[in-house]
Amino acid sequence: MTENVVELSNVWKVFGARAAETIEDAQNSNLSKAEALEKYETVIGVRDASFAVARGEIFCIMGLSGSGKSTLVRHVNRLIEPSAGTIKVLGQDVGAMNPTELRQLRASHIGMVFQHMALMPHRSVRDNVAYPLEIRNIPKSKRWAISEHTLGLVDLTGYEDRLPKELSGGMQQRVGIARALASDPEILLMDEPFSALDPLIRLQLQDQFKALVRDLNKSTLFITHDLDEAIRIGHRIAIMKDGVIVQIGTPEQIVTEPADEYVREFVQGISRLKLVRAHTIMEPLGNGHGAPSEHAMRVDGESDLDALINISVGTDQPLVVQENGRDVGIVTKTTLLRGIQGGQ
Repeated sequence: MTENVVELSNVWKVFGARAAETIEDAQNSNLSKAEALEKYETVIGVRDASFAVARGEIFCIMGLSGSGKSTLVRHVNRLIEPSAGTIKVLGQDVGAMNPTELRQLRASHIGMVFQHMALMPHRSVRDNVAYPLEIRNIPKSKRWAISEHTLGLVDLTGYEDRLPKELSGGMQQRVGIARALASDPEILLMDEPFSALDPLIRLQLQDQFKALVRDLNKSTLFITHDLDEAIRIGHRIAIMKDGVIVQIGTPEQIVTEPADEYVREFVQGISRLKLVRAHTIMEPLGNGHGAPSEHAMRVDGESDLDALINISVGTDQPLVVQENGRDVGIVTKTTLLRGIQGGQ
């Protein structure tokens, strides 16, 4: 059974003096964000949000400015107090923690990286990374050793004695990631960490971060306003609008089964070639098709459209999709083209 390291249940955040009234009205009459502002002079930042993040998962929360994504993630380490609902981290109710327990959670179990990493300009790269360990009174020799190890993980060996101003933007961001990793937390909270970087550097850091999280088995909540970024690194994606989680799903599910017109508009320009799998577009055997030829090409159900195209150009026969060694469906030229086109 998959272990959940973060669980949010029916979380609300309403800014304003009449938060309780706003929530009650919203639950009873589907009060909108605009109506709440007019009627109660309150702002609904997060509305009845529920989801769980499994150990080792990268869970992306995607939305435009004002959607509530950054507000939501700050509830996990209780930088923001919820107006209602429950947040559990590693099985513990964060809302029930006293100040000492909360500090311990933040120091030992959660690492956070912001868009602006707030490196201390007068400290070396080594000392910036070691700072979380310093405030925990870990001996200097040990924290420097940990700092140098984590800098190695983000390919910054040799830059330990540099000041932040001597590094590029991408390198400074990697220092921020190393600082978050220094305490070896189980959970990383990433709030648009790459959005200010040049496109090429951003792509490189996305790939590096995804590999690093996989190798270290870190569970991550990753905030972004860029659906391409969410699809590139996320195992699952939650799309938010006006404080509401509109849809949660895998990148393939988000692209092939948008929940509403809002999500559909987002995914229109997304390439499907590396996302959509054979098992999604195949026609099941027996659906008007005879038994597949024993000479037909077999493909795995997880094969993406890009791979299917490469195989399909070399044969005139339909491709036979297999799962667990059994023939389960076929992909014809027509279904392949429809899969590429999408939305038909």
